[in-house]
Amino acid sequence: MELARRAAQANEGTGYGEWLAEIAREIEEDRDALEEVMERLGVGPHRVKDTAAWTFEKLGRLKPNNRLLGYSPLSRVVELEGLVLGVTGKLGLWEALRTAIGDGLEGVDFELLAERALDQRTRLEQLRRTAAAEALQQD
Repeated sequence: MELARRAAQANEGTGYGEWLAEIAREIEEDRDALEEVMERLGVGPHRVKDTAAWTFEKLGRLKPNNRLLGYSPLSRVVELEGLVLGVTGKLGLWEALRTAIGDGLEGVDFELLAERALDQRTRLEQLRRTAAAEALQQD
């Protein structure tokens, strides 16, 4: 979620900004849905995994983008690739929960959540391809 927010903010005012802001909002809603599912299943957060994920997201900011401090077209590509990977993982999670639980959690539509993740991945892939083409043209 932090990556999605950061990418949206870094691309504000560009052709990517609105798309990324919308996807970041959706990812936040998905996180809220997951927290609700976890609570209803009696599953608590795993602090070590959460801390590791937070750490790797921060380390992901250190990338070879030919700019010491600034944002570059390559930064955008790397962030979009990270978002595609994250959303793909989320899609797998919703599908696994649907297989394991089915429609057993009233008010939680795993199929709808999976469809939204698939749509997010499709939009992010389109943005990633465009960003990669732009980054390669500038080199």
